[in-house]
Amino acid sequence: MDRPYRLVTSATRIPVPGGKLIEELFGRVNTGTDGFSLAHMVAPPGWSEPAQTPSFGELTLMIRGRMRVEIAGETVDLSAGQAIWTEPEQRVRYSNPFDEESEYFALCIPAFSPDLARRDAG
Repeated sequence: MDRPYRLVTSATRIPVPGGKLIEELFGRVNTGTDGFSLAHMVAPPGWSEPAQTPSFGELTLMIRGRMRVEIAGETVDLSAGQAIWTEPEQRVRYSNPFDEESEYFALCIPAFSPDLARRDAG
């Protein structure tokens, strides 16, 4: 009989340009999970990525530092201890224009994949 739980003993590091660290705990890469993904991320000062219009929702939970989220014509600056949920099919851009490193967890439903992120070119 299968166990009623799944223990993850290590994350898979996913290489990305720009110096951001992504360590996936649950998701398509580390556990073959399609329903959701959970990743630990560290973004260096000055980091940014192109805008995207993902087909997944994303919960970002700040642990340390700050993160800028541009969505629906608004700019939201998150600080440690704060969280934001972005709905699927919304154009969003994440960045760390601040002087300190930012650390956060991202939960995506369904699980993150580059194809589902639908990033803008550039």
